[in-house]
Amino acid sequence: MNRAEAWELLCEFTKSDSLRKHALAVEAAMRHFARQHGEDEEKWGIVGLLHDFDYEQHPTLDEHPFVGAAILRERGWPEEIARAVLSHGDHTGVSRESLMEKTVFAVDELTGLITAVALVRPSKSIFDVEPSSVRKKMKDKAFARSINRDDIIKGAEELGVDLNVHIGEVIKAMQSVADELGLRGTA
Repeated sequence: MNRAEAWELLCEFTKSDSLRKHALAVEAAMRHFARQHGEDEEKWGIVGLLHDFDYEQHPTLDEHPFVGAAILRERGWPEEIARAVLSHGDHTGVSRESLMEKTVFAVDELTGLITAVALVRPSKSIFDVEPSSVRKKMKDKAFARSINRDDIIKGAEELGVDLNVHIGEVIKAMQSVADELGLRGTA
């Protein structure tokens, strides 16, 4: 189990550039928080890469992420990875128990919102995004309407962290991979 194998699996099932970038954003956030907590950065990063790998082919709540977890198990990935993938959605009924599971839930929707906020900036740069601008856009239900704001709030609560601080940390994590995300912009 390593990042190269996780990337290969992601690319096998996910052809969309935007979904691959989402996986990279979640991976960056997961690695960031793993470092902060002295956890296994490689394992956390892999969970970030793979949390939605089945979504493009199985986008319904009946299938995602159940199909993905089954594929992971069939291919011999550790149960801890499959469980973390399952736990990132409330609809699965799999409780989030570990810090890794809570973190992937807490960064999933948030990375999407931060990306959307960056892309509406004149510079299209993640370096021009502040927690306050993300909070402001969270209130606008028409903006990036597919992003679940309640999950963002619940994720920070499950981690026991202030939402503004959490948003700032995820922005910082995403800045570290700005080029890969296409969010360096013109700043």
